[in-house]
Amino acid sequence: MSMTRRTVLQVAAAGALLTGCADGRPPAAGASPGPAASKAPPAHPSASPRPVPPALPPLPPGLPAQIEHGPRDRPQVALTFHGRGEPAIATALLTEAERAGARLTVLAVGTWLDEHPQLARRVLDGGHELGNHTQTHGNICAMGAAAATAEITGCADRLRKLTGSPGRWFRPSQARLATPLVERLAQQAGYEHVLAYDVDSLDFTEPGTGAVRANVAKDVGPGSVVSLHFGYAGTIGALPGILDDLKRRGLRAVTTTELLT
Repeated sequence: MSMTRRTVLQVAAAGALLTGCADGRPPAAGASPGPAASKAPPAHPSASPRPVPPALPPLPPGLPAQIEHGPRDRPQVALTFHGRGEPAIATALLTEAERAGARLTVLAVGTWLDEHPQLARRVLDGGHELGNHTQTHGNICAMGAAAATAEITGCADRLRKLTGSPGRWFRPSQARLATPLVERLAQQAGYEHVLAYDVDSLDFTEPGTGAVRANVAKDVGPGSVVSLHFGYAGTIGALPGILDDLKRRGLRAVTTTELLT
């Protein structure tokens, strides 16, 4: 990695607000935004035309209600990011992926979109895919039907307002797999499939850059769906190595829709 790229990633990491996913931890009280975020307030979603979501090809028949991986006979993987945390980190990760020709799937938390609506456009303009990771990132599988429905539809409404579409994918918060109730509620909200994963980077445990990269490398293969997060400095440092590892193994990072179609 060149000195310029390393410096950019290190600057973004310095502004991190460490925000959990599987552990559900909120940002630290009183934490201040990083340098990149503090220069200007985020644009209001009505300040510019909404991005037009790309027309998505139909999914093949016979896919399971909860998708853990794609076809094992094609050299593609999906890197999926839980969308929450410091905007500078999100932007750095998106930019790094684009530099390598990779396309990501971002499952956004609704409150994150409320705070940083410009990132919805940034994701789509980069050729990535944007989906639903609940409104507040609570433990959705422990909720009753009314609360869980509000989590799913709340984020879907934000996505629809910002992009014209609720997105194709829903991923439950604080869980790899949805319960039957959450699966049914997601379908009622328009999400035909729940997007799970078969490779967990464990980056939310903050094991360090090398460990995040190693966690992906030891389990990834054709068709894998990898769980990663915005908001962690270790993920910023690990992504270039993860992409290099995929390239050496002849694997290409694509959106989840492309992986499955």
